[in-house]
Amino acid sequence: MTRLNVVKPLTLSNGQIIKNRFLKASMSETFAKNGHPNQHHINLYRAWSHGGAGLLFTGNVMIDHTALGEPGNVVVEDERDLPILKEWAKAGTENNTQFWMQINHPGKQSYRSLSKEPVAPSAIPFEGIYATAFGKPRALTKPEIKELVNKFTQTAVIAKKAGFTGVEIHAAHGYLVDQFLSPKDNQRQDEYGGSLENRMRFLIEIYESIREAVGDEFPIGMKLNSTDFEPGGFSEDDSIKVVEKMADLGNNLIEISGGNYLNPTMSEGTKNGSNDAYFINYARKLKNLTSVPIALTGGFRSVATMEDALANEDTELIGLARPMVLQPDMPNQIIDGTYKTIKLPRLKTHLKFLDKTVGPLSANSYYEQQMSQIAAGNDPKYSTNVWSPFLRLIRMHGVAGLMPRRVKH
Repeated sequence: MTRLNVVKPLTLSNGQIIKNRFLKASMSETFAKNGHPNQHHINLYRAWSHGGAGLLFTGNVMIDHTALGEPGNVVVEDERDLPILKEWAKAGTENNTQFWMQINHPGKQSYRSLSKEPVAPSAIPFEGIYATAFGKPRALTKPEIKELVNKFTQTAVIAKKAGFTGVEIHAAHGYLVDQFLSPKDNQRQDEYGGSLENRMRFLIEIYESIREAVGDEFPIGMKLNSTDFEPGGFSEDDSIKVVEKMADLGNNLIEISGGNYLNPTMSEGTKNGSNDAYFINYARKLKNLTSVPIALTGGFRSVATMEDALANEDTELIGLARPMVLQPDMPNQIIDGTYKTIKLPRLKTHLKFLDKTVGPLSANSYYEQQMSQIAAGNDPKYSTNVWSPFLRLIRMHGVAGLMPRRVKH
């Protein structure tokens, strides 16, 4: 019997071995109370570690309690939660699983209810209807930029101390690092703006500071947009140059995504892809440019698609998010031959004029509900009924909840 590509281990440049090619990609759990992780995080990630994935990423962990991407984000900016972080890391590394903390700052992409005065590379607000959900940002000063570099570093150091086996810098989806990379969001006139070399300076300083603090053996990954899919934004050509630069610096893993709140391609996929895995055409362009392992997240449903992507060396890791909420043991099912291609539910109101808007808006809330089910020791509930997650969305976010959010693949 031919051995599946997905079960083959992957060795990173620092020597870390990922036991197979399954990556449980980042999804915001929204469990935290005032930024503190709790037993729900421990239970959920224990279920996933025993579900068979080789690598787990946490949801968005914020580096600053004054800058949240959404309610319920975990915040790690000092050691006050170190005991529970150690329990969380222990649960996520059971079953010989690698468990990395995704670290992030939202920049201007923080709801009015969460940030009275968000910060950004430049004081460029969201336009149109989005201006009602997000406040006008204030441009960061250079000392504040240096302080944020230190905050990213501090969070990474605490993650390592707690027992997480790596970190991923979130540089995608319109959050702060992506805002620095984007010429549309970053119109600074100093060394952090203008040329791509300047626009990537913030990311490079974060990476180099973390690397100096954690050493060469602790892996550092990066989540990067292939493009923002937005006129005047971060382009594919720029993205390729960032990948090459970060690879030269020693980055251990690059997860490819795309889009932002205005263009949520990370959930909808690219329209011109020849494969149902999102961003695969972009990943193919990287094959001869870097030896750093690539992780593709989004669109993987069938074993055949996963096997083809690995056999063609389009990716080294298969990123799964929403499917692993509905089937936390999906990797085990694939490995033991019992998996049947999953079809994600399409949430419906049964009112056609509402379905095109209410369903997609409520999707994140639905998957957050299912993560809560798993954390409580219950099975996730496969449902197409939109009203429960929709009402939960309104309770959590108010009117701002009706804006597109960071999407779970």
